Amino acid sequence: MSSRGGKKKTTKTSRSTKAGVIFPVGRMLRYIKKGLPKYRIGVGAPVYMAAVLEYLTAEILELAGNAARDNKKGRVTPRHILLAIANDEELNQSVPLQLLKGVTIAAGGVLPNIHPELLAKKRGSKAKLEAVITPPPAVKKSKMSATKKSASKKTAAGKKTAMRSKKQGEGSKAASADSTTEGTSTDGFTVLSTKSLFLGQRLQVVQADISTVGSEAVVHPTNSSLYTGGEVGGALEKKGGKEFVDAILELRKKNGPLEVAGAVLTSGYGLPAKFVIHCNSPSWGSDKCEELLDKTVKNCLALADEKKLKSVAFPSIGSGRNGFPKQTAAQLILKAISSYFVATMSSSIKTVYFVLFDSESIGIYVQEMAKLDTN
Repeated sequence: MSSRGGKKKTTKTSRSTKAGVIFPVGRMLRYIKKGLPKYRIGVGAPVYMAAVLEYLTAEILELAGNAARDNKKGRVTPRHILLAIANDEELNQSVPLQLLKGVTIAAGGVLPNIHPELLAKKRGSKAKLEAVITPPPAVKKSKMSATKKSASKKTAAGKKTAMRSKKQGEGSKAASADSTTEGTSTDGFTVLSTKSLFLGQRLQVVQADISTVGSEAVVHPTNSSLYTGGEVGGALEKKGGKEFVDAILELRKKNGPLEVAGAVLTSGYGLPAKFVIHCNSPSWGSDKCEELLDKTVKNCLALADEKKLKSVAFPSIGSGRNGFPKQTAAQLILKAISSYFVATMSSSIKTVYFVLFDSESIGIYVQEMAKLDTN
């Protein structure tokens, strides 16, 4: 048979190349057919599967590479993959997804975790806990006799006199004039650890839902479009209701996109807090990200000072969707707050709360607060 008139040889183009993905589409189709033999498989199913797996792989490798760089390693190991997955909200922590929650990674080790009660101890021989975690039980109102009333008044007067003399002796360290006291539940949260700065301001680690904290202002980490879909934004939107959402829409319409490290303020409609400070924190790995996170924190504090507020509640800015390692974010935020108060000298802010929910973040902030120099 002559070769004349035969078909021309053409190079075959793979389905992966046609779809514009790296992962093999043909292999995905084979695995889908093997796992679901009774079903008809559409043409787009293996392409979609390959694209999703490729995206997840790229995302995990990027986070693992960041973890390796933070640990000053040039090679990604299973340990870095575990740290990347465990510290990512969408892959492990976020309630709607939790894609890899409970997955064991071989040779990945465990997450560093120290119980906050072991860290929040005073220096001394007895080593008592610095904060009272269990709030005192509510006392029912009852009729008191005249003698009991007079005795309680005398006791209260004696305590006030002792406190005044103690404050005069302590000097600048007694300048913490906020109404919330350690170990009480009057503002809807429990104080786990406290650190007093040189000029009298208090830093307190608390475990609570930030939408229920009775601080005068709460900080909402967002992006340029004032997005409220994150954990903090979602909680504030749910608690604040329609008025809170309308206030954000009005602010977005009025001011336009919020620049990186910028901060704006709205009223706390439906929230225990009087105001909400929205800040656009930078992403980890971006240009001058550490400098911009420092600027973000200081801009939030400056807005609170403009309103003469006495307390501000911060979540762990930058360590969620923005990808900052939790310890790095805690160090930068604490350093920014301390340097702000030193530079300002006459700040109206007396208490800064760090509102956290997971034990790892609490342990990190308690540990970094203990290292903070207050001299």
